Amino acid sequence: MHKKTHVFGILCLGMSLVGIAQEQEDSTKLEQLDEVVISDSRFELKRENSGKTVIKISQEEIDKNQGRTVAELINAQSGIEINGSRSNAGQNLGVYVRGGRNRQVLVIVDGVQIGDPSQINGEYDFRLLNLSQIESIEIIKGAASTLYGSGAATAVINITTKKASSKKISAVVGSSIGTNQSQDDQDYDLSDFNNSVTLGGTLDKFTYRAAFSQQYTDGMSAVITDANEKDPFSKLGVDVNLGYNFSDAFSIGVFGNFTDIESGIDGYDASFSLADTDDQFNSDQSRVGMTAKYRYENGSVNFNGAYSEYNREFISDYPSVFESKNYIFDLYNKYVFDETFYTIVGVNVLENEALFDEEKKFTIVDPYANVVYVSKFGLNVNMGGRLNNHSEYGTHFTYNVNPSFVFKKDNDAYSKVFASYSTSFIAPSLSQLHGYFGANPDLKPEENKTIEGGLEFKFSNNFRVSGLYFNREEENFFIYDYTLGYLNSADLVRFHGVEFEVNAKPIKNLSVTANYMFAENKEGQPVRIPEHKGNLLVGYDFCTKTFASLSYQYTGDRLDNGDVTLDSFSLVNFYISHTVLENKIKFFAGIDNILNEDYLEISQYTTKGRNVRVGLQLTL
Repeated sequence: MHKKTHVFGILCLGMSLVGIAQEQEDSTKLEQLDEVVISDSRFELKRENSGKTVIKISQEEIDKNQGRTVAELINAQSGIEINGSRSNAGQNLGVYVRGGRNRQVLVIVDGVQIGDPSQINGEYDFRLLNLSQIESIEIIKGAASTLYGSGAATAVINITTKKASSKKISAVVGSSIGTNQSQDDQDYDLSDFNNSVTLGGTLDKFTYRAAFSQQYTDGMSAVITDANEKDPFSKLGVDVNLGYNFSDAFSIGVFGNFTDIESGIDGYDASFSLADTDDQFNSDQSRVGMTAKYRYENGSVNFNGAYSEYNREFISDYPSVFESKNYIFDLYNKYVFDETFYTIVGVNVLENEALFDEEKKFTIVDPYANVVYVSKFGLNVNMGGRLNNHSEYGTHFTYNVNPSFVFKKDNDAYSKVFASYSTSFIAPSLSQLHGYFGANPDLKPEENKTIEGGLEFKFSNNFRVSGLYFNREEENFFIYDYTLGYLNSADLVRFHGVEFEVNAKPIKNLSVTANYMFAENKEGQPVRIPEHKGNLLVGYDFCTKTFASLSYQYTGDRLDNGDVTLDSFSLVNFYISHTVLENKIKFFAGIDNILNEDYLEISQYTTKGRNVRVGLQLTL
């Protein structure tokens, strides 16, 4: 009961703001545009017309989290747990949404899905991303396989990178330094360094942008040990984006990215001995791609495509090398009928290839169609289907039906009721089929069914609250047996839960967001997935130049491997920023885990204690 009190306290505080927000509405009316969401339909729709649960992390919110990682920022969102984001910088990350694992969460960058075919779950490593290069993030929770394909069973994380400046030439330079220490090592040595430089602009019809980012982190061992060994982590990244607008109707862009990671340990080999070692993990990603759009009256033809290569090497007493590559492109047509019907028809093609004892690959060709109906009397419907054609598993049909109804009121206020039923298909990864660890070429694909329903109320631009119930059912769930390898579970895996979110501006310059998730496996407690998790963020603009925030996060008990129960924990973080010289220079500082909480994310692995950082951003 005591543990749950922490979480429900977050909601109570958020809900108590209803009365305050309404009392202050007249004196705090802000000139705000209606929030627009894109990911759940690929069209720019008002939030009130969306029947999905979409989290939108804007550029403003990203700017107020400078110095953090992408994983840390996403981990503070409703219904999401990224295990390892609070540990050593080289720690592997487990992404869990509504009880789903890495393989059930699809990551998209600039319209192209990304993932490493040699990874056990075919997932993407968030450590390869740099938050300073990201414009916005939208997260769709719930199944979204109709629009995005295999793997989009519990969430789609849609990342948009920064675009070129409208000036002929501009530059942004960022730098931060800080500590990287555990709870019992509070020496405050500077051991975390981040730097980035971005150059870009627009020359008539030509746009360009080039960015370099660098991180070096030391000072903390990955494994809990009495030895005084420190496991360093370094990352180098280069991004190039070029675009050309041939006319108002036709534009094209090309991009390239290279990221290299070197880590003293990644938690892989040390798991055999549970001791700090001199193991190393090296990883690099190379991506090139193209986007194109042809606009015509009421519609557009769109193309997004990329070729990626991934190389990972583990240097230890059990050395291994993983090499993989994939081709992905998505061609689709968007058309709007009288701003009432929005339609998409397209085809998505993916080829994954990985080198194990020999080269293995599979291809997926998916034609799909989706329609959105936005009525003038409040009814909205988002529905569609996808025909998944897998070279190993044949044809599977997935679909989504997502109705909602909006009761509009004055001053952009509304009440909305929504529901959805979605199916998803998840093929085994190449590693699970042919890899070095427990491969099983006879694995059957997972099939997911998700039902959800909820309510959302917007009282004004100053207050919004939403809540929903979800129920997921997984058939042929992948399990790992240390003797037999990968197998399909004979039993259904069933998750259900609730989520609540509150966004409020009770008084001028004060913003409050709170969220809570309860997710339960009906058959038993899953590994590393908390049943209860909550977040609270209070931000205040002291003036147009100074902002400060205080955040609180509660994570409930979790089960770890070996039937070890990890205790719940609470973290409190502080952030402040101030701009000078007409907003050309921003100074920022932060303190994470202010109370120096002692906790574990993974049994016998180190987590971060109280840490501080300071930095600046210069815009020219």
